[in-house]
Amino acid sequence: VVLNMARLQVEGLDAVASFHGSLASPATAPEGLNARVAVFNGAADPMVPAEQVTAFKAEMEQAGAELLFENYEGVLHSFTSREANYFAQKYNLPLGYDEAADTDSWEKLRGFLADTFLE
Repeated sequence: VVLNMARLQVEGLDAVASFHGSLASPATAPEGLNARVAVFNGAADPMVPAEQVTAFKAEMEQAGAELLFENYEGVLHSFTSREANYFAQKYNLPLGYDEAADTDSWEKLRGFLADTFLE
């Protein structure tokens, strides 16, 4: 949702952040995208295939977006959820908590927000 809000240039939107979210959209970011964009993704997440990552990065570059993109190698979907491993087992889903990615993404988000709103 937040990535689409940025694509649609919702008024007053300065920054968005997405954690293990879909990068695909029927909307395309216009050139001169206003909001800063941060994306934290698990590179091993089958719900966000590599082609989607490549297309998203190209879209953001074409739009001139200020983009922070972290793609954590070997990390699955829901890497910030401590319950991900439980649900992965219970429902046979490709989910997995990753403490290192969770901690790193949180710290990078804090820096991203500070750079956006405290400057």
